[in-house]
Amino acid sequence: MSKQVPLFIGGEFVQSKTDQWIPVTNPATQEVIAQVPCTTDEEMEAAIASAAKTFETWKETPISERARIMLRYQALLKEHQEEIATILCEETGKTFEDGMGDVWRGIEVVEHACNIASLSMGETVENVARKIDSYSYTQPLGVCVGITPFNFPAMIPLWMFPLAIACGNTFILKPSEQDPNTPTRLVELFQQAGAPEGVLQVVHGGKEQVDKLLTHPVTQAISFVGSVAVGEHIYKTGTDHLKRVQAFAGAKNHMVIMPDAQKNHLINNLVGASVGAGGQRCMAISVAVFVGESRKWIPELKEALSKVRPGVWNDKEAAYGPQINPAAKDRILSFIEAGKKEGATCELDGSNCTVEGYPDGNWVGPTLFTNVTTDMSIYKEEIFGPVLCCIEADTIEEAIELINECPYGNGTSIFTASGAAARKFQHEIKVGQVGINVPVPVPLPFFSFTGWRKSFYGDQHAYGKQAIKFYTETKTVTARWFEDDINTGANMTINLK
Repeated sequence: MSKQVPLFIGGEFVQSKTDQWIPVTNPATQEVIAQVPCTTDEEMEAAIASAAKTFETWKETPISERARIMLRYQALLKEHQEEIATILCEETGKTFEDGMGDVWRGIEVVEHACNIASLSMGETVENVARKIDSYSYTQPLGVCVGITPFNFPAMIPLWMFPLAIACGNTFILKPSEQDPNTPTRLVELFQQAGAPEGVLQVVHGGKEQVDKLLTHPVTQAISFVGSVAVGEHIYKTGTDHLKRVQAFAGAKNHMVIMPDAQKNHLINNLVGASVGAGGQRCMAISVAVFVGESRKWIPELKEALSKVRPGVWNDKEAAYGPQINPAAKDRILSFIEAGKKEGATCELDGSNCTVEGYPDGNWVGPTLFTNVTTDMSIYKEEIFGPVLCCIEADTIEEAIELINECPYGNGTSIFTASGAAARKFQHEIKVGQVGINVPVPVPLPFFSFTGWRKSFYGDQHAYGKQAIKFYTETKTVTARWFEDDINTGANMTINLK
């Protein structure tokens, strides 16, 4: 029998008593490599109770002690980065280089959490009125929850629980049921770093377990990354139950190519941004907008894409791995067929992609469409695969209008040699994360991940200063002390014992 993934409750790994298990499969072979439990109601209550009880002591832990745990944790993550990446690749199918990047981007957020003392500082104003001072400071919320997706099983959990716990909260993680071994290893190292029992719990399952966390009276804040449909459900259900919610949802990211862009640099970046990670990332470029004469470069883009091939995780020549499961592959293939029927020109078709020695893998090859219009499903929907749609525009104004009419606002980029064009684009575009000659503009952790519109539901975004605000409450004190209360008597005694 394949490995049974444990729960993590009260500082201990425990085997679930459930009779419902979800298989974890290798996406290159369909081999079942583990079984994930659907956590029972009693186990869910135990995890929530443990988190609530631990919060009462953890919130009183000096902030410097919390920071030292994060310092030890980031050191352990760096020491074990290759090991974590290997676990990650074996269950997601990502290439090893991509897996290493997944882990490293999470480590960067943990490094940011090491600065929690500076990040948590409040504000002070003396003499807001005569001999009255005001000052504010932050306090943790309580039990926080993270619900994470399959595509970044190291990075996205590390977006969440280190910062939340460093702020003085306790945390319950519900990772994707499709690749649970990676977060399990992250938790083992967190425990090794000296995290007290009960500050972090891990439960597994599906909608039933998620809804329990969304509606339970003890939980205070919910962080989520995933699809639009689930994101909407998370946000509505959580806020209906008076929780704080940050829900990162879908995307349709455009790259604008100006005629003055450096062609070779542009093509290399566009290839990687569109089919890298098999297109299974919310910041992938899925629409290329060629402005003016830049449309002449499409044949060269096609040639570059035709040289890209997927493969297994330890194939150093592979550009990306398989799709996460057969259903994801079938969904992508259905979009490719729909694009053909709707009148787009399929310049490069990855539908029948095969990888030698792995006939059962969820393979989809690089796919390129031209003559795409905004009413086509391949333009309107997030395909989440290695499919790039090309649209042509006559002016930068037309390109900006096109992007601003798209309901999503996660990321976008422009490639140009013109500072004026770049400035116009970054100012007028209604998208939260903008790249200028940078294809995938994911901010480093001292900023925040700032998707807009239908790509995000909530107020405060992930990591950076906004995450500190999300995971804490601000308390403001206004104080006055009367000088005639000062005791200057000579008979005052002070007990120094």
